[in-house]
Amino acid sequence: MQSSGKSQTDTNSTTHEHVACPACGLLCDDLTVSRNAGGILEVTPNTCARSVQFFQRPPTDTSPRIAGKPATLDTAIARTVEILRQANQPLISGLGTEVQGMRAVMSLADKSCASIDHMNSNAFMRNIQVVQNSGWMTTTLTEVRNRVDLLVVVGTDIVSHFPRFFERNIWNRESMFGQETSMREVVYLGGRDIDTSAGVAPDGRKPDVLPCDLERLPEVAAALRALANGKKLQVTEVAGIAAAELEKLAERLKAAKYSVIAWATTTLDFPHAELAIQNISELVKDLNQTTRSSGLPLGGNEGEMNANQVSAWISGYPIRTSFGKGYPEYDPLQLSADKLLGSGEADALLWISSFNPERTPPQTSIPTVVFGHAAMKFDREPEVFIPVGTPGIDHNGVSFRSDNVVSLPLSQLRQSTLPSLSAVLTAIEQAL
Repeated sequence: MQSSGKSQTDTNSTTHEHVACPACGLLCDDLTVSRNAGGILEVTPNTCARSVQFFQRPPTDTSPRIAGKPATLDTAIARTVEILRQANQPLISGLGTEVQGMRAVMSLADKSCASIDHMNSNAFMRNIQVVQNSGWMTTTLTEVRNRVDLLVVVGTDIVSHFPRFFERNIWNRESMFGQETSMREVVYLGGRDIDTSAGVAPDGRKPDVLPCDLERLPEVAAALRALANGKKLQVTEVAGIAAAELEKLAERLKAAKYSVIAWATTTLDFPHAELAIQNISELVKDLNQTTRSSGLPLGGNEGEMNANQVSAWISGYPIRTSFGKGYPEYDPLQLSADKLLGSGEADALLWISSFNPERTPPQTSIPTVVFGHAAMKFDREPEVFIPVGTPGIDHNGVSFRSDNVVSLPLSQLRQSTLPSLSAVLTAIEQAL
Protein backbone atom coordinates (compact mmCIF):
# COMPACT_ATOMS: atom_id res chain seq x y z
CA MET A 1 0.00 0.00 0.00
CA GLN A 2 1.36 3.41 -1.01
CA SER A 3 0.50 6.93 -0.08
CA SER A 4 1.46 10.31 -1.47
CA GLY A 5 3.25 11.02 1.78
CA LYS A 6 4.59 9.38 4.93
CA SER A 7 2.56 6.56 6.49
CA GLN A 8 2.60 5.33 10.06
CA THR A 9 1.40 1.77 10.59
CA ASP A 10 0.53 -0.50 13.49
CA THR A 11 -1.35 -3.78 13.56
CA ASN A 12 -4.74 -2.08 13.64
CA SER A 13 -4.60 1.04 11.53
CA THR A 14 -2.74 3.07 8.97
CA THR A 15 -2.37 6.83 8.67
CA HIS A 16 -1.56 8.55 5.38
CA GLU A 17 -0.40 12.16 5.29
CA HIS A 18 -0.42 14.67 2.42
CA VAL A 19 -3.26 12.86 0.70
CA ALA A 20 -4.76 14.39 -2.47
CA CYS A 21 -8.56 14.60 -2.49
CA PRO A 22 -10.33 14.21 -5.87
CA ALA A 23 -13.75 15.19 -4.48
CA CYS A 24 -13.49 18.47 -6.42
CA GLY A 25 -11.17 20.05 -8.97
CA LEU A 26 -8.96 21.74 -6.37
CA LEU A 27 -7.31 18.40 -5.53
CA CYS A 28 -6.32 19.64 -2.08
CA ASP A 29 -3.24 17.63 -1.11
CA ASP A 30 -2.88 18.48 2.57
CA LEU A 31 -5.25 15.90 4.06
CA THR A 32 -4.47 13.23 6.62
CA VAL A 33 -6.52 10.05 6.26
CA SER A 34 -6.61 7.29 8.85
CA ARG A 35 -7.86 3.76 8.24
CA ASN A 36 -8.97 1.42 10.99
CA ALA A 37 -8.76 -2.36 10.93
CA GLY A 38 -12.21 -2.59 9.33
CA GLY A 39 -11.24 -0.40 6.37
CA ILE A 40 -13.20 2.63 7.57
CA LEU A 41 -11.48 5.91 6.67
CA GLU A 42 -11.47 9.16 8.62
CA VAL A 43 -10.10 12.38 7.18
CA THR A 44 -8.53 15.07 9.41
CA PRO A 45 -7.57 17.85 9.43
CA ASN A 46 -8.25 20.33 6.57
CA THR A 47 -11.60 18.81 5.79
CA CYS A 48 -14.58 20.08 3.86
CA ALA A 49 -18.02 18.53 3.41
CA ARG A 50 -16.99 17.03 0.07
CA SER A 51 -13.82 15.39 1.34
CA VAL A 52 -15.57 13.93 4.38
CA GLN A 53 -18.31 12.48 2.21
CA PHE A 54 -15.79 11.14 -0.32
CA PHE A 55 -13.42 9.40 2.07
CA GLN A 56 -15.78 8.36 4.85
CA ARG A 57 -18.33 6.37 2.87
CA PRO A 58 -18.23 2.85 4.29
CA PRO A 59 -16.46 0.33 2.04
CA THR A 60 -18.86 -1.68 -0.09
CA ASP A 61 -17.59 -4.69 -2.00
CA THR A 62 -20.61 -5.28 -4.22
CA SER A 63 -20.66 -8.04 -6.82
CA PRO A 64 -21.52 -7.25 -10.45
CA ARG A 65 -25.14 -7.54 -11.55
CA ILE A 66 -26.81 -8.41 -14.84
CA ALA A 67 -30.38 -7.11 -15.10
CA GLY A 68 -30.34 -6.66 -11.34
CA LYS A 69 -29.20 -10.20 -10.53
CA PRO A 70 -25.78 -11.02 -9.01
CA ALA A 71 -23.19 -12.21 -11.50
CA THR A 72 -19.49 -12.93 -11.65
CA LEU A 73 -17.13 -10.33 -13.05
CA ASP A 74 -16.30 -12.58 -16.01
CA THR A 75 -19.98 -13.03 -16.82
CA ALA A 76 -20.62 -9.29 -16.59
CA ILE A 77 -17.66 -8.59 -18.87
CA ALA A 78 -18.92 -11.19 -21.35
CA ARG A 79 -22.38 -9.57 -21.41
CA THR A 80 -20.81 -6.14 -21.95
CA VAL A 81 -18.80 -7.51 -24.88
CA GLU A 82 -22.01 -8.94 -26.36
CA ILE A 83 -23.73 -5.54 -26.07
CA LEU A 84 -20.82 -3.79 -27.78
CA ARG A 85 -20.70 -6.33 -30.60
CA GLN A 86 -24.38 -5.79 -31.31
CA ALA A 87 -24.14 -1.97 -31.23
CA ASN A 88 -23.63 0.17 -34.31
CA GLN A 89 -22.99 3.43 -32.47
CA PRO A 90 -22.04 2.89 -28.82
CA LEU A 91 -21.59 5.87 -26.51
CA ILE A 92 -19.14 5.95 -23.60
CA SER A 93 -20.15 8.76 -21.25
CA GLY A 94 -20.02 9.83 -17.63
CA LEU A 95 -16.22 9.44 -17.73
CA GLY A 96 -15.85 10.03 -13.99
CA THR A 97 -12.39 8.51 -13.69
CA GLU A 98 -8.68 9.29 -13.34
CA VAL A 99 -6.00 9.34 -16.05
CA GLN A 100 -5.32 5.61 -16.36
CA GLY A 101 -9.03 4.87 -16.44
CA MET A 102 -9.48 7.44 -19.19
CA ARG A 103 -6.62 5.97 -21.20
CA ALA A 104 -8.48 2.65 -21.09
CA VAL A 105 -11.66 4.44 -22.21
CA MET A 106 -9.87 5.84 -25.25
CA SER A 107 -8.49 2.45 -26.19
CA LEU A 108 -11.89 0.77 -25.83
CA ALA A 109 -13.59 3.57 -27.78
CA ASP A 110 -11.13 3.05 -30.62
CA LYS A 111 -11.68 -0.72 -30.62
CA SER A 112 -15.49 -0.51 -30.39
CA CYS A 113 -15.95 2.52 -32.72
CA ALA A 114 -17.65 4.44 -29.90
CA SER A 115 -18.22 8.13 -29.20
CA ILE A 116 -17.09 9.73 -25.94
CA ASP A 117 -18.55 12.56 -23.90
CA HIS A 118 -18.25 13.66 -20.27
CA MET A 119 -21.19 14.08 -17.90
CA ASN A 120 -20.21 17.74 -17.30
CA SER A 121 -19.50 18.63 -20.92
CA ASN A 122 -22.50 20.94 -21.39
CA ALA A 123 -20.75 23.32 -19.01
CA PHE A 124 -17.15 22.50 -19.93
CA MET A 125 -17.72 23.05 -23.66
CA ARG A 126 -18.47 26.73 -23.03
CA ASN A 127 -14.81 27.14 -22.13
CA ILE A 128 -13.66 25.00 -25.05
CA GLN A 129 -15.64 27.14 -27.49
CA VAL A 130 -13.89 30.29 -26.30
CA VAL A 131 -10.43 28.74 -26.43
CA GLN A 132 -11.03 27.45 -29.94
CA ASN A 133 -12.54 30.73 -31.16
CA SER A 134 -10.24 33.37 -29.74
CA GLY A 135 -7.92 31.90 -27.09
CA TRP A 136 -7.42 33.18 -23.57
CA MET A 137 -4.85 34.05 -20.91
CA THR A 138 -5.36 31.95 -17.79
CA THR A 139 -3.43 31.30 -14.61
CA THR A 140 -2.85 28.49 -12.13
CA LEU A 141 -3.98 28.03 -8.56
CA THR A 142 -0.35 28.42 -7.46
CA GLU A 143 -0.06 31.79 -9.20
CA VAL A 144 -3.31 32.93 -7.59
CA ARG A 145 -2.12 31.80 -4.17
CA ASN A 146 1.12 33.77 -4.49
CA ARG A 147 0.33 36.83 -6.59
CA VAL A 148 -3.32 37.94 -6.75
CA ASP A 149 -4.24 41.28 -5.21
CA LEU A 150 -7.72 41.71 -6.73
CA LEU A 151 -10.06 38.77 -7.31
CA VAL A 152 -13.24 39.27 -9.34
CA VAL A 153 -15.64 36.33 -9.01
CA VAL A 154 -18.15 36.13 -11.86
CA GLY A 155 -21.54 34.49 -11.42
CA THR A 156 -20.73 32.12 -8.55
CA ASP A 157 -19.75 31.94 -4.90
CA ILE A 158 -17.05 29.38 -5.90
CA VAL A 159 -17.26 27.54 -2.57
CA SER A 160 -20.45 25.68 -3.47
CA HIS A 161 -18.38 23.70 -5.94
CA PHE A 162 -14.86 24.22 -4.57
CA PRO A 163 -15.24 24.52 -0.79
CA ARG A 164 -11.66 25.35 0.21
CA PHE A 165 -10.83 27.76 -2.63
CA PHE A 166 -10.63 30.89 -0.49
CA GLU A 167 -8.94 29.12 2.40
CA ARG A 168 -6.14 27.74 0.23
CA ASN A 169 -5.76 30.35 -2.51
CA ILE A 170 -6.94 33.76 -1.28
CA TRP A 171 -6.70 33.94 2.51
CA ASN A 172 -3.65 31.67 2.72
CA ARG A 173 -1.28 32.83 5.42
CA GLU A 174 1.93 32.67 3.40
CA SER A 175 2.92 33.59 -0.14
CA MET A 176 6.19 33.10 -2.00
CA PHE A 177 6.86 36.80 -2.42
CA GLY A 178 5.98 38.17 1.00
CA GLN A 179 2.59 39.55 0.00
CA GLU A 180 0.23 40.49 2.82
CA THR A 181 -2.56 38.16 1.73
CA SER A 182 -5.07 39.51 4.23
CA MET A 183 -5.13 42.78 2.27
CA ARG A 184 -6.40 41.18 -0.93
CA GLU A 185 -9.61 42.57 -2.41
CA VAL A 186 -12.59 40.52 -3.59
CA VAL A 187 -15.45 41.57 -5.86
CA TYR A 188 -18.48 39.43 -6.72
CA LEU A 189 -19.94 40.27 -10.13
CA GLY A 190 -23.29 38.86 -11.27
CA GLY A 191 -25.71 36.41 -9.75
CA ARG A 192 -28.21 37.04 -7.01
CA ASP A 193 -28.53 35.59 -3.52
CA ILE A 194 -24.90 34.42 -3.61
CA ASP A 195 -23.29 33.60 -0.28
CA THR A 196 -20.33 35.98 -0.18
CA SER A 197 -19.14 35.10 3.32
CA ALA A 198 -16.05 33.28 2.00
CA GLY A 199 -14.92 36.56 0.47
CA VAL A 200 -14.79 38.37 3.81
CA ALA A 201 -11.16 39.27 4.57
CA PRO A 202 -9.46 38.08 7.76
CA ASP A 203 -9.66 41.66 9.10
CA GLY A 204 -13.44 41.71 8.56
CA ARG A 205 -13.53 43.70 5.31
CA LYS A 206 -16.54 42.66 3.30
CA PRO A 207 -16.26 42.02 -0.44
CA ASP A 208 -17.90 44.34 -2.93
CA VAL A 209 -20.98 42.83 -4.57
CA LEU A 210 -22.41 43.90 -7.94
CA PRO A 211 -25.44 41.64 -8.47
CA CYS A 212 -27.33 41.03 -11.69
CA ASP A 213 -29.28 38.24 -13.35
CA LEU A 214 -26.91 35.55 -14.63
CA GLU A 215 -28.27 35.62 -18.18
CA ARG A 216 -27.28 39.28 -18.47
CA LEU A 217 -23.63 38.65 -17.65
CA PRO A 218 -22.56 38.80 -21.34
CA GLU A 219 -23.63 42.46 -21.60
CA VAL A 220 -22.15 43.29 -18.19
CA ALA A 221 -18.80 41.75 -19.17
CA ALA A 222 -18.89 43.59 -22.51
CA ALA A 223 -19.59 46.90 -20.76
CA LEU A 224 -16.79 46.32 -18.26
CA ARG A 225 -14.38 45.58 -21.09
CA ALA A 226 -15.40 48.77 -22.91
CA LEU A 227 -14.84 50.84 -19.76
CA ALA A 228 -11.44 49.26 -19.19
CA ASN A 229 -10.53 50.39 -22.72
CA GLY A 230 -11.48 53.99 -22.02
CA LYS A 231 -14.90 53.95 -23.64
CA LYS A 232 -17.83 55.88 -22.19
CA LEU A 233 -21.20 54.24 -21.63
CA GLN A 234 -24.23 56.21 -22.75
CA VAL A 235 -26.38 54.60 -20.05
CA THR A 236 -26.68 54.94 -16.29
CA GLU A 237 -26.93 51.21 -15.57
CA VAL A 238 -26.24 47.84 -17.18
CA ALA A 239 -28.41 44.89 -16.12
CA GLY A 240 -29.26 46.75 -12.92
CA ILE A 241 -25.64 47.58 -12.04
CA ALA A 242 -24.90 51.28 -11.95
CA ALA A 243 -22.52 52.34 -14.71
CA ALA A 244 -20.54 54.26 -12.10
CA GLU A 245 -19.92 51.00 -10.18
CA LEU A 246 -18.68 49.29 -13.32
CA GLU A 247 -16.41 52.29 -13.99
CA LYS A 248 -14.92 51.93 -10.51
CA LEU A 249 -14.32 48.22 -11.06
CA ALA A 250 -12.65 48.88 -14.40
CA GLU A 251 -10.29 51.38 -12.74
CA ARG A 252 -9.51 48.90 -9.95
CA LEU A 253 -8.66 46.23 -12.51
CA LYS A 254 -6.33 48.60 -14.33
CA ALA A 255 -4.67 49.67 -11.07
CA ALA A 256 -4.18 46.14 -9.73
CA LYS A 257 -0.75 44.53 -9.95
CA TYR A 258 -2.17 41.05 -10.52
CA SER A 259 -5.91 40.77 -10.92
CA VAL A 260 -7.68 37.46 -11.48
CA ILE A 261 -11.17 37.03 -12.91
CA ALA A 262 -12.61 33.66 -11.92
CA TRP A 263 -15.70 31.80 -13.06
CA ALA A 264 -17.20 28.31 -12.91
CA THR A 265 -19.00 27.23 -16.06
CA THR A 266 -21.28 24.98 -14.03
CA THR A 267 -23.11 28.07 -12.76
CA LEU A 268 -23.19 29.84 -16.13
CA ASP A 269 -26.11 27.75 -17.30
CA PHE A 270 -28.02 30.00 -19.69
CA PRO A 271 -28.17 30.47 -23.49
CA HIS A 272 -24.98 31.85 -25.03
CA ALA A 273 -23.11 31.86 -21.72
CA GLU A 274 -19.92 31.47 -23.74
CA LEU A 275 -20.28 35.16 -24.72
CA ALA A 276 -19.74 36.13 -21.08
CA ILE A 277 -16.63 33.93 -20.93
CA GLN A 278 -15.33 35.37 -24.19
CA ASN A 279 -15.79 38.97 -23.01
CA ILE A 280 -14.03 38.14 -19.74
CA SER A 281 -11.17 36.54 -21.65
CA GLU A 282 -10.86 39.52 -23.99
CA LEU A 283 -10.94 41.90 -21.01
CA VAL A 284 -8.03 40.00 -19.49
CA LYS A 285 -6.05 40.34 -22.72
CA ASP A 286 -6.75 44.08 -22.82
CA LEU A 287 -5.66 44.58 -19.21
CA ASN A 288 -2.33 42.91 -19.93
CA GLN A 289 -1.34 45.79 -22.16
CA THR A 290 -0.59 47.84 -19.06
CA THR A 291 -0.67 45.49 -16.06
CA ARG A 292 -0.93 41.80 -15.13
CA SER A 293 -4.26 40.01 -15.21
CA SER A 294 -5.39 36.44 -15.75
CA GLY A 295 -8.54 34.40 -16.08
CA LEU A 296 -9.26 31.44 -13.83
CA PRO A 297 -11.80 28.97 -15.23
CA LEU A 298 -12.73 26.65 -12.39
CA GLY A 299 -13.78 23.08 -13.16
CA GLY A 300 -12.43 19.56 -12.89
CA ASN A 301 -15.15 17.92 -10.83
CA GLU A 302 -15.93 14.27 -11.64
CA GLY A 303 -12.64 13.95 -13.52
CA GLU A 304 -13.57 16.25 -16.39
CA MET A 305 -10.01 17.56 -16.74
CA ASN A 306 -8.71 14.00 -16.88
CA ALA A 307 -11.17 13.16 -19.65
CA ASN A 308 -10.34 16.18 -21.73
CA GLN A 309 -6.58 16.00 -21.28
CA VAL A 310 -6.32 12.31 -22.13
CA SER A 311 -8.67 12.68 -25.08
CA ALA A 312 -6.62 15.58 -26.42
CA TRP A 313 -3.22 13.93 -26.20
CA ILE A 314 -4.42 10.58 -27.60
CA SER A 315 -6.85 11.68 -30.32
CA GLY A 316 -5.81 15.28 -30.89
CA TYR A 317 -9.33 16.43 -29.96
CA PRO A 318 -11.30 17.26 -26.81
CA ILE A 319 -14.20 15.13 -25.64
CA ARG A 320 -17.22 14.77 -27.94
CA THR A 321 -15.11 12.74 -30.30
CA SER A 322 -16.19 9.64 -32.24
CA PHE A 323 -14.18 6.67 -33.48
CA GLY A 324 -17.10 5.42 -35.59
CA LYS A 325 -15.24 5.88 -38.88
CA GLY A 326 -12.11 4.14 -37.69
CA TYR A 327 -10.36 7.40 -36.81
CA PRO A 328 -11.10 10.22 -34.33
CA GLU A 329 -13.71 12.72 -35.50
CA TYR A 330 -14.59 15.75 -33.35
CA ASP A 331 -17.98 17.46 -33.44
CA PRO A 332 -19.00 19.47 -30.35
CA LEU A 333 -22.66 19.68 -31.40
CA GLN A 334 -23.50 16.39 -33.06
CA LEU A 335 -21.53 14.23 -30.64
CA SER A 336 -22.91 15.48 -27.34
CA ALA A 337 -24.28 12.65 -25.22
CA ASP A 338 -27.61 14.44 -24.86
CA LYS A 339 -28.05 14.63 -28.62
CA LEU A 340 -26.90 11.09 -29.33
CA LEU A 341 -29.27 9.70 -26.72
CA GLY A 342 -32.16 12.04 -27.51
CA SER A 343 -32.05 11.36 -31.25
CA GLY A 344 -31.74 7.61 -30.86
CA GLU A 345 -28.41 7.54 -32.71
CA ALA A 346 -26.61 5.88 -29.82
CA ASP A 347 -27.68 2.26 -29.45
CA ALA A 348 -25.62 1.29 -26.40
CA LEU A 349 -24.48 3.35 -23.40
CA LEU A 350 -21.44 2.66 -21.26
CA TRP A 351 -21.60 4.97 -18.21
CA ILE A 352 -18.62 5.60 -15.94
CA SER A 353 -18.75 7.24 -12.50
CA SER A 354 -16.11 5.88 -10.15
CA PHE A 355 -15.80 8.96 -7.90
CA ASN A 356 -19.42 9.76 -7.13
CA PRO A 357 -22.24 7.23 -6.61
CA GLU A 358 -24.84 9.95 -7.06
CA ARG A 359 -23.96 10.55 -10.72
CA THR A 360 -26.08 7.79 -12.23
CA PRO A 361 -26.74 7.38 -15.97
CA PRO A 362 -29.62 9.13 -17.73
CA GLN A 363 -32.78 7.14 -18.23
CA THR A 364 -32.75 5.52 -21.65
CA SER A 365 -34.25 2.53 -23.41
CA ILE A 366 -30.99 1.36 -24.97
CA PRO A 367 -28.78 -1.30 -23.33
CA THR A 368 -26.80 0.39 -20.56
CA VAL A 369 -23.65 -0.79 -18.81
CA VAL A 370 -22.55 1.07 -15.69
CA PHE A 371 -19.01 1.02 -14.31
CA GLY A 372 -19.57 2.84 -11.08
CA HIS A 373 -18.92 3.48 -7.45
CA ALA A 374 -19.95 0.46 -5.41
CA ALA A 375 -22.46 2.54 -3.42
CA MET A 376 -24.38 3.51 -6.55
CA LYS A 377 -28.16 2.97 -6.48
CA PHE A 378 -30.53 3.00 -9.43
CA ASP A 379 -34.18 3.80 -10.01
CA ARG A 380 -34.01 1.22 -12.77
CA GLU A 381 -31.29 -1.40 -12.94
CA PRO A 382 -28.97 -1.18 -15.96
CA GLU A 383 -28.41 -4.20 -18.15
CA VAL A 384 -24.99 -4.59 -16.53
CA PHE A 385 -23.55 -3.02 -13.39
CA ILE A 386 -19.87 -3.54 -12.64
CA PRO A 387 -18.75 -1.86 -9.40
CA VAL A 388 -15.21 -0.56 -9.69
CA GLY A 389 -12.73 0.78 -7.18
CA THR A 390 -12.64 4.44 -6.27
CA PRO A 391 -9.41 6.15 -7.41
CA GLY A 392 -7.59 7.62 -4.44
CA ILE A 393 -9.17 5.13 -2.03
CA ASP A 394 -9.22 1.62 -3.47
CA HIS A 395 -6.36 1.97 -5.95
CA ASN A 396 -3.68 4.37 -7.11
CA GLY A 397 -4.17 6.85 -9.92
CA VAL A 398 -3.37 10.28 -11.33
CA SER A 399 -5.71 13.25 -11.60
CA PHE A 400 -5.49 16.72 -13.12
CA ARG A 401 -6.29 19.76 -11.03
CA SER A 402 -8.82 22.43 -12.01
CA ASP A 403 -6.15 24.66 -13.57
CA ASN A 404 -5.33 21.87 -16.04
CA VAL A 405 -1.54 22.11 -15.70
CA VAL A 406 -0.86 20.17 -12.51
CA SER A 407 -1.47 16.45 -12.04
CA LEU A 408 -1.29 14.79 -8.64
CA PRO A 409 -1.03 11.16 -7.53
CA LEU A 410 -4.06 9.50 -6.00
CA SER A 411 -3.09 6.84 -3.49
CA GLN A 412 -4.56 3.52 -2.46
CA LEU A 413 -5.66 3.87 1.16
CA ARG A 414 -7.12 0.44 1.83
CA GLN A 415 -7.26 -3.05 0.42
CA SER A 416 -10.26 -3.75 -1.80
CA THR A 417 -11.57 -6.60 -3.90
CA LEU A 418 -13.02 -4.10 -6.38
CA PRO A 419 -11.17 -3.98 -9.72
CA SER A 420 -9.95 -0.72 -11.20
CA LEU A 421 -11.84 0.71 -14.17
CA SER A 422 -8.77 0.38 -16.39
CA ALA A 423 -8.46 -3.34 -15.59
CA VAL A 424 -12.13 -3.98 -16.43
CA LEU A 425 -12.11 -1.96 -19.65
CA THR A 426 -8.88 -3.61 -20.79
CA ALA A 427 -10.47 -7.03 -20.27
CA ILE A 428 -13.48 -5.96 -22.32
CA GLU A 429 -11.29 -4.62 -25.11
CA GLN A 430 -9.27 -7.81 -25.25
CA ALA A 431 -12.44 -9.90 -25.51
CA LEU A 432 -13.94 -7.85 -28.36
